[in-house]
Amino acid sequence: MPSPFPGMDPYPEDPTLWPDVHHGLIEAIRAPLAHVLAPHFYVRVEQRVYITSPGDDPGYPALIPSAPRESEAPVGPSGRPAIARPTGMETLIEPEIRDARTYQVVTAIEVLSLANKVKGSRGQQAMQEKRRLLLQGGANWLEIDLLRAGSRPEPLAGRSDYVVALYRPQHPGLLVWFIDLRDPLPVVAVPLRPPFPDVSLDLQKALDEVYERARYAEQIDYTGPIPPTPLPPADAQ
Repeated sequence: MPSPFPGMDPYPEDPTLWPDVHHGLIEAIRAPLAHVLAPHFYVRVEQRVYITSPGDDPGYPALIPSAPRESEAPVGPSGRPAIARPTGMETLIEPEIRDARTYQVVTAIEVLSLANKVKGSRGQQAMQEKRRLLLQGGANWLEIDLLRAGSRPEPLAGRSDYVVALYRPQHPGLLVWFIDLRDPLPVVAVPLRPPFPDVSLDLQKALDEVYERARYAEQIDYTGPIPPTPLPPADAQ
C-alpha cells in the first residue's frame, strides 16, 4: 500500500521511525545512481562517528554508552551499584560518488538526520565542517532535508516544509528545490565532473520504494496526530 500523501509523508518524521527511513533512503538513492554511473564513477556509503553531549540529543535513542570521564564519576543510592554515566556517540551515514580512476569524492549526498538539525550541536557542526572541506576540495554537495523539525540556515529557513540544496564549488550560489507537504518530491540534479553531464535522482521514487519495502502502511497510525512538528491548520486538516 502506498503512502496517502502525494510527496513526503510527515508521519515517518517521527523520531522513533526516522532512523529506519533514513537508512532506507540511503540505499534507495545509491542503487539507481550506481547503475547509471558505472564504470566511470562508483557510489559508496561513508560512515562517520562523533561524540555527543547532553545538549546534542536529537530526540531518539541513538547513543552508545562508554566509560564515563573521571570528572563524571557516577553517584548512586547507598549500598547499590551506580549506573555509569555514558558518553554519547552518534553514527551518520551518507552516499558519496567517487571517481573510479582517482577515487576522489565528486559529489556527496547528505540526507539530513535529526542530529544534523539540532542548532549548534556537534552533529550539525560535523556535517557543516565536512561540507566546507569537500567544497574547498572541489567536490559537490547535495543536501536533502525531509524533516520539518530542527533548524535550517538562511536563506533556506522558513521557505517551505522540505528543501533540497545543491552546492557546486565551481558555480556561485545555490540550486534549491523548495517542497511543501502537498508537492511531490522533485527529480533533482546530481552533478559529476566534465565532460560528464548531471544525472537525475528521482526522490519521490526513492521514498516510495522505501515506504513499500518497509511496509510502513501497516505500522503507521494515520488517525493519530502528525509528529513531531505541527502543521498549519489547512494542511493539518
